[in-house]
Amino acid sequence: MSFDYDKVLNQIYELAEDDYKCFHSSLVPGNDNIAGVRIPKLRQLAKEIANAQDWREFLQCESHGVYEEEMLKGLVIGMAKCGIDERLALVRNFVPHIDNWAVCDIFTGGLKAFRKSRELILPYIEECILSDEEFTVRFAVCMLMDYFVDEEFIDYTLTKIAGITHNGYYVMMARAWALSVCFIKQREKTLELIKSMKLDKNTQNKTIQKCRESLRVSDEDKKLLLKFKIA
Repeated sequence: MSFDYDKVLNQIYELAEDDYKCFHSSLVPGNDNIAGVRIPKLRQLAKEIANAQDWREFLQCESHGVYEEEMLKGLVIGMAKCGIDERLALVRNFVPHIDNWAVCDIFTGGLKAFRKSRELILPYIEECILSDEEFTVRFAVCMLMDYFVDEEFIDYTLTKIAGITHNGYYVMMARAWALSVCFIKQREKTLELIKSMKLDKNTQNKTIQKCRESLRVSDEDKKLLLKFKIA
């Protein structure tokens, strides 16, 4: 393998900022090897790698345990020029390595190539929803939130999110976040779900909290949603 992986590692540390390392480390507990590179700089580095002919070799290189390595690989998967089937295979290979919310959320946000081929990734999303792995389930929820909240898919998305039984904290937070986005974009159908009280207490109440924190939700709706909090 000819890819100069050490060069990438050196670039990561050159771009790192001590202040940002301290700040970001507080947001992603349990990750002790954060170098401290801001996301815009990582995106620029990922773009350079994705535009190189040997980007596939980069993805195959063994990581050295630095947090930004996985973030970078996830970004490259989203940016690389390849067919949708190959990208899906790369996604399938990457998701099991996700071990924190930040890599998960940045990764899903970068998979815009699936917007034109959403049906191709749905079977994998359904697999992930049934996983026992917390961040695999979160990946599925974030994908639904990012790409399946339009009129065509809102019923599907609400049903899938409501039916999740994994009780991990980061799954619950993702469900609540996703449902608040659904409320903003598809108010009536999401309100029906909230009114039904079918969600577990934590998800129901956190969804309402996130809706009430949003500047895109009216004061009237914020008052209305309080009626459906579970004591």
